[in-house]
Amino acid sequence: MRHVDFSPLYRSTVGFDRLFTMLDSLAQPEGGQSYPPYNIERTGEDSYRISMAVAGFAEDEVSIEAHRNVLTIKGERKDETNGEGSEVLYRGIAARAFERRFQLADHVDVVGAALKNGLLHIDLKRNIPEELKPRKIAISAAPAKAKQIEAKAAN
Repeated sequence: MRHVDFSPLYRSTVGFDRLFTMLDSLAQPEGGQSYPPYNIERTGEDSYRISMAVAGFAEDEVSIEAHRNVLTIKGERKDETNGEGSEVLYRGIAARAFERRFQLADHVDVVGAALKNGLLHIDLKRNIPEELKPRKIAISAAPAKAKQIEAKAAN
């Protein structure tokens, strides 16, 4: 059983704690579901990639939907015929339908997807709105009150 340790990412990122916790919990098999296998990588400061092994699926047989903070990936192969009179003696290539769901953190958007060499790559980017970004607050020194010293002049 594989377990991905996200603890190094907790130290270097802020605001993704919920994302890593949810991805970590999704990595645990739910009822033995382990198909299709996938990787989650950090590709930049605010960018991530989910790579999923979908060998044998064509682009029109896989659908990706992002709604609110849930990314859903579905795959359903069309019936294929090997020709008249052919019979499959052993089926080692999985051809079953699948559905995977990922909970995304706030302000994480899907920026693209590509199917290459049997791997589906889904690119994610964290886009923080301008009003939620930290801003620099200038510190101004309080004006010093000048004390006047009055002296009586002796005549």
